[in-house]
Amino acid sequence: MLTCDAHDTWTQFLDYIKQRCSLTAFENWLAPILVLDSSTEEITLQVPNIFVKAYLVDNYQEELCSFVPVDANGVPAIKFVIAEQEPSRPCIQEAPPPSPTADELPLKLNQSYRFETFIEGPANQFVYSAAMGIAARPGRSYNPLFIHGGVGLGKTHLLHAIGHAIQKDHKRLRVQCITTEGFINDLVDNLRNKSVDRMKKFYRSLDVLLVDDIQFLQDRLNFEDEFCNTFESLINQSKQIVVTSDKPPGQLKLSERIVARMEWGLVAHVGMPDLETRVAILQHKAEQKGLKIPSSVAFYIAEHIFTNVRQLEGAINRLTAHCRLLGEEVSESLVEKTLSELFQAPPSQKISVEAILKSVATVFQVRVNELKGTSRTKEIALARQVAMYLAKELIKESLMMIGACFGKTHSTILHAFKNIENKTKKDESLRRQIALCRRHIETR
Repeated sequence: MLTCDAHDTWTQFLDYIKQRCSLTAFENWLAPILVLDSSTEEITLQVPNIFVKAYLVDNYQEELCSFVPVDANGVPAIKFVIAEQEPSRPCIQEAPPPSPTADELPLKLNQSYRFETFIEGPANQFVYSAAMGIAARPGRSYNPLFIHGGVGLGKTHLLHAIGHAIQKDHKRLRVQCITTEGFINDLVDNLRNKSVDRMKKFYRSLDVLLVDDIQFLQDRLNFEDEFCNTFESLINQSKQIVVTSDKPPGQLKLSERIVARMEWGLVAHVGMPDLETRVAILQHKAEQKGLKIPSSVAFYIAEHIFTNVRQLEGAINRLTAHCRLLGEEVSESLVEKTLSELFQAPPSQKISVEAILKSVATVFQVRVNELKGTSRTKEIALARQVAMYLAKELIKESLMMIGACFGKTHSTILHAFKNIENKTKKDESLRRQIALCRRHIETR
C-alpha cells in the first residue's frame, strides 16, 4: 500500500528536478510517472514505456539516491511497471495552432523567486538594489540591466523577482520573462508556421523583457540578429530590458553591436556569497522545508559548500529526505554521511602564492594589489597576514623563498604566522574565514 511518506518523497524529488530541467523535458518524461507502492527497501513506479524508464535512470540516478531507497550497491531500489497501452487510434494530421498573441502568451515566473525570499549579502547587495530600483521604476532607472555571475548565485532569482514585483505594482505593463533557449525555440516555431511578423509584433510591444542566460545566443548568428533587432526596438522605446549571463558582456562571443548595447546600461556582478550569507540561506531553505538545523551544523555545511547556492539548496533537500525517511536528527555526523560528495575535492595541483592571494582577497573582500602593497589599514593588514600564514602552512618552501614572493623578509612571514596562529585560538570568526580560504585554495 502506498504511504503518505512515499508520495511526499516522490513529490520532493519532482520539485527538486523541476528546478533543474526544462519544462518540456519535465512534462514529457517525469510528470507521467506514478508511484504505485513503496517501502523502506524499494519503491514501485509506473512508467508509460521503457524509454521513460531509461531516461529516468540514465539522467537522474544520483539525485534519486537522495530521495528513494537504495540497494546494497548504492543503486536506487526501483521496481518499474510499464503501463498498459490503450489501443492505437488513427493519426489525424492537424494544422499547427497559430502563434499566441501578446495577450494570450502567459507570463511564467517561478513562484519561489521573489525579493522577499532573496537572501541579501555583501556579494549581491549592489545588484539586489539595482533590481529593486528597476522593479519600482521600470524603464526609468537602469536600462538595460545586465546581471552576470557564476552558476547558482541568484541571477534567475532576481530576474523573476523583478517580474513578480512589476506584475504586482504595475499591472498595466506587459511583461515577459524568457530563457534564451525559449526565444530561439519561439523563433524556430514561428519560422515554421510563417508567423514571424506576429512574433516580432508581440516582443516589440512589450514594456518589460526579462531574458535569462544570454550566453546561449553565442555562435547563433541568425538568432542573434533577430534578438538584437528586438533589443534595439525596445530600448529605443524606453522599454525595460534585463539580461542575465554567466560572463560580462565583453567576454561573450556576440557581435560588437549587441555587446555595446548591453554595456551601455548598468552591468552588475553577482558574487559568491560570504560565509554568513550562506548560513542565512541554509537556515532559510531549511525553515521552508520544516527542517531544524543547529547553527554549528549550518556553519559546517556552509564552510564546505561555497561556490553554488543551488548546491546549498540541494544539501537541504537531501538532509530533509534523509531525516524524514529514517527519522534522524540533523547532526554533523549525518551531514558528513549524506553530503560528503557535495563537499569540495582535495587539491589536484601545486599551490602557489598567487592562488593564496586571490582566495584571501575573495574571502576578506579586498584586492590582490592591496595585499601586495604597503597599506597598514586594519582590514588589509589582517588579510595580508592571513595570506602569509597560509603560505607558510601550505607551501613547502623555505621562509626566505615565501618572503621573497611577498616582498618581505623571512622574519616578517614568521611573525605573521605566529600572530594569526594566536588569534585563531580566540577568534572563531577568523578561524572560519581561514578555513574557507583554505578550501578556496584547494579547489582552484
